[in-house]
Amino acid sequence: MRYITFALAKGRLAKKTLSLLEQIGITCEEMKDEKTRKLIFVNEDLKLKFFLSKASDVPTYVEYGAADIGVVGKDTILEEGRNLYEVLDLGFGKCRMCVCGPKEAKKYLNGSQLIRVASKYPNIAKEYFYNKKLQTVEIVKLNGSVELAPIVGLSEVIVDIVETGSTLRENGLEVLEEICPLSARMVVNQVSQRMEQERISKIVTALKKLLDEKKQG
Repeated sequence: MRYITFALAKGRLAKKTLSLLEQIGITCEEMKDEKTRKLIFVNEDLKLKFFLSKASDVPTYVEYGAADIGVVGKDTILEEGRNLYEVLDLGFGKCRMCVCGPKEAKKYLNGSQLIRVASKYPNIAKEYFYNKKLQTVEIVKLNGSVELAPIVGLSEVIVDIVETGSTLRENGLEVLEEICPLSARMVVNQVSQRMEQERISKIVTALKKLLDEKKQG
């Protein structure tokens, strides 16, 4: 029997995913050692492997088959645009992708003038403005605090993840338009889905049942 490999986004998402998996009987004791330097963790009994990676790399590992299953935020899935099957919304890590800016920037969103949009998510921004709003904009990719961009005059608006909105409010910005809701999702490699359908479906079904019970409970 071959191993089924999971790629998990480092940090909170990985911790929450492992806790969910544990509740359906999938454990990996090696991963609980905070001091470990190991990169790949194995559960020999269940023939499963796990590794942690940077969120933006998870879809790549899954698309190319280095991992059969991945868990990552919907924002990363949309931004990376890889060929994967999205099989389950895990329901945690909930937030929204939004267009934000100072209140007076709302007038720029009617599509009639060229504006600058700053974002860590240029592909999501492009898809939203070009294909949904049919508005031509100049997209500026940033890697750090995008909230700075409209304050220092780099852009009229930003496209960013909003959890509570407190950072926006503290800086005189607000949500102007909502693009889509986000949360952690489980994705599967397209070949693995066919070759290991039975084992993967079993995991997905057990997780789905657990999540449904939690909702009702």
